[in-house]
Amino acid sequence: MCGRFTLTKPDKAIKDLFPLFDAGGLAPRFNIAPTQPVPVVRCHGATGEPELVALRWGLIPNWADDPDVGGRLINARCETVATKPAFRACYNQRHCLVLADGFFEWQKDGDERRPHLIGLRDHKPFAFAGLWDRWRQDGKSIDSCTILTTDANDCVRPLHDRMPVILPRTAFDEWLHPHVNQAAPLERLFQPYPAEEMICYPVSTRVNNVKYDDAACVAPAEAPRQRSLFD
Repeated sequence: MCGRFTLTKPDKAIKDLFPLFDAGGLAPRFNIAPTQPVPVVRCHGATGEPELVALRWGLIPNWADDPDVGGRLINARCETVATKPAFRACYNQRHCLVLADGFFEWQKDGDERRPHLIGLRDHKPFAFAGLWDRWRQDGKSIDSCTILTTDANDCVRPLHDRMPVILPRTAFDEWLHPHVNQAAPLERLFQPYPAEEMICYPVSTRVNNVKYDDAACVAPAEAPRQRSLFD
């Protein structure tokens, strides 16, 4: 699954992934948690052109009675995303890219859970495959998103059997335009990201508390032997 992630250098990440966008001075995020706003790229409803927006993490289906349901829909399993009522309409027409440069997973160690930070070996930012929806009720409107998950690769599997779907950059445009006739089924994009291109190391338990959102959350727990993903 994906329950926390990072975007520690948003200006650099957005310039790297989408050179035409201005990050607008987004603050570094070291411990992004569900229900918080996250930087997302989606297609503008009128023009169809990509736009950079902040969406609430945790998808609220447009038919939901209560927006609190979004707290339980932070992830969508890629195997069932096309058929589950909460996600199927979004899968057909409302895709997005959730920007990140790392994500956390926890390893059970007796009665404790030890957090680890996972990212790309080349330290570059990336994008999760996401879906979004717009919920309206009583004059209120909330745009929210979820992150797709797939089977874990060899890097993540010692910690968890699931991992977020990380899209190759060559697939960004294809993912953002699900209504366009595809040369091949989108399901092929749900393969686990290559394990040899990823890195994982334990970090401080500080990240366990959502009130902390600072560089200490991503510092290696076994420094100085381990280099930080963001050095």
